[in-house]
Amino acid sequence: MSPAISASHRRRGTLAAMGLIAVCFAGSTLLTPLYAFYEARFGFSPAVLTIVYAAYVIGNAGALLFLGRLSDRIGRRPIAFAALALTTAATLLFLGARDTAWLFAGRVVSGFAVGLGSGTGTAWLVDQRPDARAHATLLAAEANMGGIGTGPLVAGILAAAAPMPLVLPFLVYGAALALVALAVARSGETVARRAPTADLFRPQLALPAGSRGAFVAPAVTGFVVFAFVGFYAALLPSILRHAMGIASPAVGGAILAELFAVAMAAMAATRRIASRTAMIAGLATIVPGLALLVAAQAAQSLPLLIVGTACGGVTLALGYRGSLEVVGAIAPPDHRSGVVSAYLLVGFAGNSIPVIGVGVATVAFGAVAASEIFAAVMLALTLVGLVAGLRYAPPR
Repeated sequence: MSPAISASHRRRGTLAAMGLIAVCFAGSTLLTPLYAFYEARFGFSPAVLTIVYAAYVIGNAGALLFLGRLSDRIGRRPIAFAALALTTAATLLFLGARDTAWLFAGRVVSGFAVGLGSGTGTAWLVDQRPDARAHATLLAAEANMGGIGTGPLVAGILAAAAPMPLVLPFLVYGAALALVALAVARSGETVARRAPTADLFRPQLALPAGSRGAFVAPAVTGFVVFAFVGFYAALLPSILRHAMGIASPAVGGAILAELFAVAMAAMAATRRIASRTAMIAGLATIVPGLALLVAAQAAQSLPLLIVGTACGGVTLALGYRGSLEVVGAIAPPDHRSGVVSAYLLVGFAGNSIPVIGVGVATVAFGAVAASEIFAAVMLALTLVGLVAGLRYAPPR
């Protein structure tokens, strides 16, 4: 039984949870326009860059597998503070980086923080509105898109226009972390705390019996849309620099921000579409997004990339919002954080593992061929998601 929530506590809790999700995800893409500076400083190859980016999933998996259910037991606020502390530690690693190993460590710690913060923040939002889960998960998705888009935009602008490109973005981000910590401190708890037991820390995907069939479609959808984001977040600077001759970090940050700005606008415009319909539509609309992404790279066309990015934003909005709402609908209250964590674990795997494959394929076959292979694999997974969604996902 959760503690009663007053209207003022609900507003504070909503602000704190959305801030937690936004600032954690902002940290996950903050480095995207800065990779070129690190590459010049440390001299690593594009293949090493994909490994540094994908190190993120190590932290994600650790947090979600071992601690994904912890906030259901000891409360949302303690885990929120832990996530913010870890994000601060990752920021300090990036600030003090002396070689590539520091970046790798920072990405692992950042992934752990996002794994803790995203699952906890999403469950915390649903706690505020247990009778309006769809609206709560929409807020979580909007906070995700807002944070993940704002991070590279601000970092890219600061890196291009201000001194100390590898210092100032992190100082601004540190101020944002402090503001969110203050919001969490002023919020109320929504979980009746219980003492943790040893079985709580055993690695498992917390999927109660009866929800596993319905979980397949949103899991596949999450994997695909997160993979699309990972492709952009890890490889966009290289595509712009090598295929189009554009080296400005502000341009890279702006295009990545476009992806998430379109996603937020599309979420607002399609919020009345039922969860299952949105999820299936998100899967269907990935086809033109992938086609335009490959065509832009092959033709070395920035306009095509901008149009393809906008298509990808619609895919991200519908696919992520719809699949997250379906997960919220099938998750029992006492397993809410665990089921959300299982969904996010699959999504974070999609965000990182395909990027490594693209990096290997780029070395072996070239950048355009690697993108074509990526598109083909994503389309095959999309077909699986469509079939599972039409058969198993709850209609509302």
